Amino acid sequence: MRSRAAGQLRDGPQLPMTPTPIDPTHPQALALMAQSEALMTALYPSESNHFEPAENLRPPHAHFVGLWEGERLMAIGGVKRMANDGDYGEIKRVFVAPAYRGRGLSRLIMAALEGHLRERGVGSRGWRPASTSPRPWACTARSVTSSASRYGGYAADPLSVFMEKPLA
Repeated sequence: MRSRAAGQLRDGPQLPMTPTPIDPTHPQALALMAQSEALMTALYPSESNHFEPAENLRPPHAHFVGLWEGERLMAIGGVKRMANDGDYGEIKRVFVAPAYRGRGLSRLIMAALEGHLRERGVGSRGWRPASTSPRPWACTARSVTSSASRYGGYAADPLSVFMEKPLA
């Protein structure tokens, strides 16, 4: 496998890409969130889904980014700063449009969100990927350094795994 510079797609044109801040209520961001919700609702019972409203992913307590190809939004993700179980950032709404999957876009989103947290002195990030979904696990397996039985206000859920990564 040949090496890629950070921010480049795995397949297709090798263009440098950087996630940029966007308003989570942008129509294309909302459309990707709706696709994500439809998928998660089809896969998991309602008690296992915790959809963060787009309005809650705005500054100053959250950061939301997207990756664009021209005028089309390919991928989104956000992080919300939490203080209910220590000071950490909780990853929210990472989703890649189906036509753009398999290109490493979720890794770029995660790296941007972690960088945002580091710049603000936040010591760790948490994520709650579904334990039975292979897509989030592909991204998590490369980036997580520890797991936790639970974090924040979430109850234990047999369909979820609570992941934590120190950012120091």
